[in-house]
Amino acid sequence: MLWASFAFALLSTPLVNGLPDISRRDSSHGNFQAVCNQIASKVSNASQVFPPSAPQYTADNQHEFFSATQASTCSVEPGSVEDVSVILKIVGRTRTPFAVKGGGHTGNPGFSSTPGVQIAMTRFNAVNVNADAGTVVVGSGLTWDNVYERLSPFNLTVAGGRIPGVGVSGLLLGGGYSYIANQRGLGIDNVVSYDLVLPNGTFKKVTADDEDLWFGLRGIVTQFTLKSFPQGEVWGGIVTWGTDQLEASIKAIAKFATVTDPKAAILTTYAYISGDVLTTTSVFYDGPVPAPGVFDDFLTIPAIQSNLSTRSFADLVKSQISTTIPSDVRGLYCAFGPTAYSASYINDSVNEVIFWGRELTKLDPKVQILAGIEPFTSGLLSHGTPSAYPPDRSQIYFPSGVALTWSNSSLDQVMAQSVRQAADDLQAAALREGQNVTNAVVYPNYSLFDTPLEAMYGDNVERLQELKRTVDPGNVMNLAGGFRF
Repeated sequence: MLWASFAFALLSTPLVNGLPDISRRDSSHGNFQAVCNQIASKVSNASQVFPPSAPQYTADNQHEFFSATQASTCSVEPGSVEDVSVILKIVGRTRTPFAVKGGGHTGNPGFSSTPGVQIAMTRFNAVNVNADAGTVVVGSGLTWDNVYERLSPFNLTVAGGRIPGVGVSGLLLGGGYSYIANQRGLGIDNVVSYDLVLPNGTFKKVTADDEDLWFGLRGIVTQFTLKSFPQGEVWGGIVTWGTDQLEASIKAIAKFATVTDPKAAILTTYAYISGDVLTTTSVFYDGPVPAPGVFDDFLTIPAIQSNLSTRSFADLVKSQISTTIPSDVRGLYCAFGPTAYSASYINDSVNEVIFWGRELTKLDPKVQILAGIEPFTSGLLSHGTPSAYPPDRSQIYFPSGVALTWSNSSLDQVMAQSVRQAADDLQAAALREGQNVTNAVVYPNYSLFDTPLEAMYGDNVERLQELKRTVDPGNVMNLAGGFRF
C-alpha cells in the first residue's frame, strides 16, 4: 500500500473543480526565473540550481503520482543549512511560490510541488550512528529503505516507513506508523531532536525543551536525530490472495486484528483491479520465527504469491513493492478512522471497493481502488507525549485510507469526489457497527487535500494556529503547499 505525504508545512490551497488550484499562490513578484537566478548567485558550491533541461530537475520534481507533480521554474538542491536559510529568505522576501520535497510520496496536488522554486532535499542524505547515545542522525532527503539498508550492518533500526520510496520527513512530521509502532510508538515519539530552519531563515535545533516547536514544527527540517533499537532477523514479506479467497482472507485479517503480540504487524489492502479483488498483506514479525498461532491462517490460505520468510529488516521492507507505478498515473488518498476491524466491517470495506471499482471503470478502464486495513495494539499511543497528532492519546483511531488511481486527467474532479465519498462511506459503516467514531481523528499523511483541520488535529488546532502566527508572522509558509493553519 502506498501511504504517506510530505507535510513539512501545514498549509492549504484554494479549491477549483474539486482539486486544489496549484497555480494560485501569493506572489507579487511574478518573475520566478529571476528568483531562480538570484538563488543560484547566492548559494554556496554545496548547492545547485537546475533548469528544466537538466536531468536533476526531472528527479527533483517527480512524485509518486503524476497528478501531484508540477513543472517548477527551477529546482534547487540545497547542500547546507546555511543555503536552506538563504533560499527561504529569498523566496520569502520576493513572495515566490516554493515547495519542499523529501520522498515525493504525497498524493495531494500542490503539497510538495510548485510553479515556482522546487526545493529538493536530496543532498541531506547522511545516516550517522551514535552507538553511545543510542541514536541515529538521518538526513531529511532520504527514503526509509535507504535508511534501513545503511543501518543493517550495525544491526540497528528506527521507527520509520513500511514500504520503499516513503520519505523520512513526510512520515515523521505527519505522525509516522511503522512495523515496530506497537513496541516503540509513532515515529514522532522516537525523535530526539530536529534540525530546523525557521521561516525567517534562522537555524534552531529543536528538542523537547522547546515546548511549542516540539509540539508543531514550522519550517524546513534538514535532519532528524532518532532513537535507535537493536534489530536482528525478522519474519515476513508479502502474501496475495485472489478473489476466490475473499471470505477466507476476511476471516484471517479479522482474527489477526485481535492479536495482542506487539511484535506482530500487518498492513492489508483490498484492491479492485480489472474486475478482480485482490487481498495483499504485508506481514511482519519482529523475530526470525513468528510466535505459534499468530500467522497460521496466512500460511494455509492458497496464495497467488507469497514471499514470507526469515530475512533482514531492510530486505523485508524492500520486498513490499512488487510492481512499478506507471509514470503517468494519477492518484489520491483519503483517510478514515475506525476503532476496530471486525469481519463484518472488513466485508463492508470489500463491498465499497467493488462498488466504486465497477462504477469508475466505466469512466476509465485503468482505475484501481484500494481500501487499507491497519490494526495496531491498544498500547500503541502510550509510548509518546502530547503532540499535534494524535490530539488524544487515550483513543486509537486506526490509520486507514482509500487510494484511487486513474489515467484520464479530465476525470480529476470525479475521482476526488469519489475517493472522498468512499472514505466517508466506510466511516459511516463503522458508526453503524457501533464504533465510537463520531469525532474520529484521521491520519494527516493519508488525508485528502480538503480534510478539515479539526478532523486531523482536534482541539489542538487553536494552539497550532497561534504557533503559526508566532513563528511565521511573515506568512512565508503560505507560499508553499499543505494544510493551512
